[in-house]
Amino acid sequence: MMRAMAAEAEPVGGVAGWATDLMEKLGAPGAGLAIALENLFPPLPSEVILPLAGFTAAQGDMNLIAALVWTTIGSVVGALALYGIGAAIGRDRVRALVARLPLVKVADLDRTEAWFAKHGAKAVFFGRMIPIFRSLISVPAGVERMRLTTFLALTTAGSFIWNAAFVMAGYGLGDNWRTVEEYVGVYSKGVLAVAVLLALVFLVVRIVKARRAAPPQRAGAHRIDHERDFERDRVG
Repeated sequence: MMRAMAAEAEPVGGVAGWATDLMEKLGAPGAGLAIALENLFPPLPSEVILPLAGFTAAQGDMNLIAALVWTTIGSVVGALALYGIGAAIGRDRVRALVARLPLVKVADLDRTEAWFAKHGAKAVFFGRMIPIFRSLISVPAGVERMRLTTFLALTTAGSFIWNAAFVMAGYGLGDNWRTVEEYVGVYSKGVLAVAVLLALVFLVVRIVKARRAAPPQRAGAHRIDHERDFERDRVG
């Protein structure tokens, strides 16, 4: 019925088609399952799944409240899985890995841990509203063993705000629900560009500092070493 009522508004393939199949077969829990998988696999775009759930509710094929509840449950379940991965990896393994990485120091991890200890609650809450990071933020929360009740409360609140905004947008826009994807796509690309830029700045600064810290080679050292090797070969 959903496809028949919006044949022109909905693509038959891709993420939207896959999410539509889930919602047709499972209803609101299908939307929750799609969002849980989106948390585990960030390339799955919530800006497609959530407005589509709202559009489906607007067509009468899904209860709006159920869509809001189940998508939030899906977000929490996905976040819990990533929290569990972070907890399983543990702080010691992360530190051992960082110690082996070039251009990254254990002191960087210490500063990150200190920052998370101070701002972790805000990071988990607001991180749920930032593409890509909305999934990844659960991992350091698990590594640092943030209190589970706190993590659940912050994740639920942040996820509900994010989900409700997009579900209601799809509900209100109706056949034009794809507009949400277009605008959020620009936002997501901007966030990704900033993240890449910051990573490049970090690498450049670290490389420059490493070169400045390296002891300068003595003038003529290479020539002297060459002459010493030549003399040794001649005598031998």
